[in-house]
Amino acid sequence: MRYTGAPDSLVYDERPVVTDRTDGRVADTRATESGVAIASGRALKAWILPSGNDFIADPAARHVRPPGNPGGDFLYVRPDFDDRRWSLVDLPHDWAIGGPFYTTPDAVVGGGMGRLPVNGVAWYRRKLVVPASARGRRLYLDIDGAMSYAMVWLNGHLVGGWPYGYNSFRLDLTPYVRPGGDNQLAIRIDNPANSSRWYPGGGLYRHVWLVTLAPVHVAQWGTFVRTRRVNASSAVVDLSVQVDNASAVSKRVRVVTEVFASGRPVAVFSPGLLTLGAGEKGSLVRSVTIRKPLLWGPPPAQQPYLYEAVTRVIVDGAEVDTYRTRFGIRSVTFDPVRGVLVNGVPIRIQGVNQHADLGALGMAFNFRAAERQLDLLREMGCNAIRLAHNPPAPELLDLTDRMGFLVIDEIFDCWYKGKTPLDFHLIFGDWHEPDLRAFIRRDRNHPSVIEWSFGNEVGEQYTGEEGAAVARELHDIVRSEDSTRPATASMNYAKPDMPFPGVMDVLSLNYQGEGIRDAPAYARLRGIKTAPLYFSFRRQFPFKMIQSSETASTLSTRGTFIFPVDSGISAPVSDSTGGDASFKYVSAYDLYTAAFGASPDKVFAAQDRHPFVAGEFVWSGWDYLGEPTPYYSARSSYSGIIDLAGFKKDRFYLYQSRWRPDLAMAHILPHWTWPSRVGLVTPVHVYTSGDEAELFLNGRSLGRRKKGAFEYRLRWDSVIYEPGVLRVVAYKNGKPWATDTVRTAGAPARLQLIADRSSTRDLSFITVRVLDSNGVLVPQASCDIHFEVSGPGEIVATDNGNPADMVAFPSPERAAFSGLALVIVRGRKGKIVVTAKASGLVSASVTVEVTDGPADVHASPHMLRRSDRSPEYQNPR
Repeated sequence: MRYTGAPDSLVYDERPVVTDRTDGRVADTRATESGVAIASGRALKAWILPSGNDFIADPAARHVRPPGNPGGDFLYVRPDFDDRRWSLVDLPHDWAIGGPFYTTPDAVVGGGMGRLPVNGVAWYRRKLVVPASARGRRLYLDIDGAMSYAMVWLNGHLVGGWPYGYNSFRLDLTPYVRPGGDNQLAIRIDNPANSSRWYPGGGLYRHVWLVTLAPVHVAQWGTFVRTRRVNASSAVVDLSVQVDNASAVSKRVRVVTEVFASGRPVAVFSPGLLTLGAGEKGSLVRSVTIRKPLLWGPPPAQQPYLYEAVTRVIVDGAEVDTYRTRFGIRSVTFDPVRGVLVNGVPIRIQGVNQHADLGALGMAFNFRAAERQLDLLREMGCNAIRLAHNPPAPELLDLTDRMGFLVIDEIFDCWYKGKTPLDFHLIFGDWHEPDLRAFIRRDRNHPSVIEWSFGNEVGEQYTGEEGAAVARELHDIVRSEDSTRPATASMNYAKPDMPFPGVMDVLSLNYQGEGIRDAPAYARLRGIKTAPLYFSFRRQFPFKMIQSSETASTLSTRGTFIFPVDSGISAPVSDSTGGDASFKYVSAYDLYTAAFGASPDKVFAAQDRHPFVAGEFVWSGWDYLGEPTPYYSARSSYSGIIDLAGFKKDRFYLYQSRWRPDLAMAHILPHWTWPSRVGLVTPVHVYTSGDEAELFLNGRSLGRRKKGAFEYRLRWDSVIYEPGVLRVVAYKNGKPWATDTVRTAGAPARLQLIADRSSTRDLSFITVRVLDSNGVLVPQASCDIHFEVSGPGEIVATDNGNPADMVAFPSPERAAFSGLALVIVRGRKGKIVVTAKASGLVSASVTVEVTDGPADVHASPHMLRRSDRSPEYQNPR
C-alpha cells in the first residue's frame, strides 16, 4: 500500500471548491449543501457507473461503458511497476488511524472527522497467482467496504469501482484475468476532507475477497429467505434463488436446497428447474413447512436460534455451485399501541445508536472488537442497535444475529441536500438506487434486521411535497426489494402535518418526542425548537408505530465532575453549566446535553407518559471518533454511554437500572476523593433498580429517599464533603435490594492489569487501573504509563477514553485518565506477557494465552461458498 496524500490525475469526478471548512456546526443544523460534481475530460465516472448496473431496475437506465481504458498507462497499475518499497499491510486496513492527530485550529481535517489524516489518495497493489485450472471459471473481486471512491485495475485494465465508501460491491475480473500466471491488481482509494460529519477512516477497511465460481452459479446475494405463519408448531419458509448463467451457451439448471439446524437436516425444498440462455439470470421460488421450529428472538425471554439453507446448483448432472444462507425463523409485527412484537411477544426497544469505528482501532473491522462492544451493551440491558448512519460490516450483522439484537439497518445520512461540502450528496443522483438495492440484498437474510432506514435527518424534511417525493422514491425501492420489513427515515424536523412522515411505514423521531430546546434551560439557544410531539404524531397517524430513533445526546467525560451541579434534570453544556473548555471536560453527573438533546431522565419521563412509544435508541452507545460536541478541538465524541476505550461511564448504570429492573444493582456518583472540597457541598446521586435508598457517610445516615413519579435517580444534593466511606443501601418493595460503596483514595501506589479474557485468538483488551496502597482506584490519577509486551505479541493501540488526548493510538505510552487506561495487544500462538510501568508506582503484568488464529476473518455465512472466498487473497499490497 502506498499513501500519496495528494490526488493524482485519476479522479472519479471533479469536486466543487470548498469555501467553508467549518466543521463545528451543531449536529441538527439543517442540511443545505447543494454543490455538484463537475464533469471533465479526465474524470473516470463514465467507466465506473456501469459497476452498479445489476442494481438498476430499469434496463433503459443502465449505463453503457465508453470505449477506452483510462489509467491503463498509469505507473501504479502497470504489472512491471516495482512496489517493493511500499508498505506491506494486512486487510482490513485503515490508513489514517495511526495518526498523528491534527492539532491546529485551521487543520485540514478538523474535529468533525476526528483530526486524523483521512484526506488523500492511497493505492493498494497485490499480485494474484491465478492457476491455469481457473480457465473457464468466473473470477470476481468482492469488497466489503472501501473508503472511498474505489477504482480497480487488473493487468492494466480499468475494471470498475464504487464511490460510496460504506457499501459492499462486486466487480467481474474475468475479462482481464490471465489464468496460469501472475495478475496485477491495483486499487485506488480517494478520501476528500470535508466529506463526513464523523470519522470515516480511509482505505480497504473491510475484507476483500477473490471469488472463483463456475459460469453457472447463484448470483451475488442471490437468495432471500422469508418466514410466515410462524408459531410454536410450524412455520412456512419461502426461499427465492437467483441463478446466473455467465456462460456463452444456454444451460438447463437444477436447483436443490436443504435446511439444516445445528448441522442436522430438517427440511428439503422441492427441486426447481431453470432454462437460462447465455448471459441470462433466472429466479425460482420454493416453500417448505418446518415443524416445531426453533424461533429466533431477543434474549433473555427468547433465544436467537439460527438455521442454514444449503443450495446446490446442478448442471448436466454435476454439482457446480453450493451456496449457504443462514437465517432465522421469526415473526415481527409493528403495533401502534403495543410496539414491536417478536413471535407475538411485545419487546420494549432498549436500543442505542452505533457508529462503525472501533475506537483506537479505527474503521478497520475486527470481529473481536465488535463483539466486545456488543457484549458491554448487552450487559447494560441493550437489546437493539441502530446502525448510524451507514451500512455496517457484514460480520457485525452475523454477530447481532447470533447474539439476538434487534437492528435498524440504515444507509444514508443525506440525499440531494448535503451536510458537508463533499459528502454523498454529490453523487446521490447517480448512485442512490444501486446503493440502496445492493444494501438490502446483502443484508435481507439477517433475522436481526427488523427495519430498513433510508435516511437520517435529511434536508428534504424541510421542503414539503418536494422532499416527500424523494422519500417516496426511496421507500418504494426498499419495498420492491423487501416487502417483509418496514421502511423508514428518521425525522428531527418534519412535523405531523407535513407530507414527509406520511411516507414512512414506522415513525422514527429524533429528539422530537421529548422536545427539542423546549425547556427553560435551553431557551437562549438558537436552532430547532420543538415541543414534545409524541401525542401529536399519535393523533395524526393512529395506525403507525412510533419509535425514538435518537434520544438524549447526553454528554460527559468519564469520571470528571464539575461543580456546582445543576438543580434541574436537563441542561445544555456550557462553561457555566457542566462544561470546562480549558480541559475539554463535560461533567459526569449525566444532566448535561448537546444543544438539541435531553438528559436520560427527561427522555424516560416522556416515554413513560406516552406508553404507546415502542422504545428508544440512545445517542449513543459508545463514544466514537469525530463529531466531538461541544469541543471541536477534541478528537472524539462525548455522547457515549461507554467511552472510546470501552470503559463504562456512570450513565451506564442509569440505563442498566431502567433496562434491567430485575438485576439487583446500585451505583453511587461521584467518586469520593476530593481533597480540595473538604467542607463544600458535593451532591451525591444514586442509580438503582430499586425504588428507594438510604445513604451513609462514614456510618451516618444522610436520609432515606424514595423515587417519585417520573423520577429515575435518587439525589442527595446538599452533602458536605468529608473524606471516608460513602455507602448506599437500596430497597425494593421495602426489602433490601442492593448496595454500593465508594471510598476516598490515597496517593497512587501501584498498577493493576486486567485482561478481558485469559485466552484469545486475536486481540486482547487489557485495562490498567491506578490503585492506592489499599487497592482503591485513584479516580483522578493521570500518571504516564508505559506498556511492554514479551512473547509472540505486539501492541496494536492504547487509549484512555479522554476525547481530548492527542497522543497517537499506536503509542506504547499513555496517560491514565480518571485512573484508567487501555492497551490492545495482538498475539500469535503462545503466551504473551503484558507489563505496565509508571514512575514511582509498582508495575504490573498479566499473561494472555493466544490460541490458533487469527479469529477476525469471519466470512458472512450467507455469502460463503466452497470456492467463494480465498483468504490468501485478502491482503493486497
